[in-house]
Amino acid sequence: MLLHIPQLLTPEELRQCRDALDAADWSDGRTTVGPQGAQVKRNRQLPADSPIGERLGVLILAALARHPLFVSAALPLRTAPPLFNRYEDGEHYGLHIDGAIRAMPGGALPMRTDVSSTLFLSPPEDYEGGELVVVDTYGTHEVKLPAGDLIIYPATSLHRVAPVTRGVRLASFFWTQSMVADAAQRAMLFELDQNIQKLRARVGDCEEVVALTGHYHNLLRQWSRM
Repeated sequence: MLLHIPQLLTPEELRQCRDALDAADWSDGRTTVGPQGAQVKRNRQLPADSPIGERLGVLILAALARHPLFVSAALPLRTAPPLFNRYEDGEHYGLHIDGAIRAMPGGALPMRTDVSSTLFLSPPEDYEGGELVVVDTYGTHEVKLPAGDLIIYPATSLHRVAPVTRGVRLASFFWTQSMVADAAQRAMLFELDQNIQKLRARVGDCEEVVALTGHYHNLLRQWSRM
């Protein structure tokens, strides 16, 4: 399931990110992947221990926590600190799949990567190319969103970033370990939750809505891994 979450960041938060990243020191993105990924990755990233990246990551995690659509779709248990990348002058990232397990900073236990997220930080008119291309069982999907918008998709998906042929593409990316590891189960719970919310808004907490809410929580209880 690909899900577009509009306006994750406020205009002021987006301005803070852009100002900080414009003044940041970038390093070769190949230093953060293994030998296979390094063959197809051509971009720049902020080092994981960058003070700028750490500060902006806190801002993004706070935005995620207050956004009900992200919580409903990802059912987050843990989210890795956001990272930041930059593409220009033909830079790209070839077709790849994200690693299943990610080390966490500060000696914390490693986490399983269930949900991948890309937060677009550059307006689409500022650059050409740079589409996030996700391949799943329903085909190939090209994603290029307004600045401040987020796309989430199963981390099991093959994906790539098309070459940026003009301008600069800035983005943040990160992974979430979900309470529900199975992508199909997460999608069913998300659809059920969204329809419950619509029914509640239309008819209130009637007997049927309460029963459906109970089914949702019982399924979450059955499928969650914590």
